[in-house]
Amino acid sequence: MLDIKDAPKRATNLSLNSKLLDIAKELGINLSQTVDALLEQEVRRRLREQWLERNAGAIAQYNARIEREGTFSQQWRSFAKDER
Repeated sequence: MLDIKDAPKRATNLSLNSKLLDIAKELGINLSQTVDALLEQEVRRRLREQWLERNAGAIAQYNARIEREGTFSQQWRSFAKDER
């Protein structure tokens, strides 16, 4: 799990569209919070993509096995139906 909530803040420089920045300021948007939240979303999305790419083979094998053999609970469901 990505544990980033308690990480300290670090100053950085960004180059942003000046008109967009002016409008955001007029609207009272907290730029640090907004960029932090959007950056977190993008980081999580990319980490998820990387994980899926690295594990694609295992996921495909698992799905093929389930397609072929079913799941453990499917066996019990059919047993319970026979009992009625």
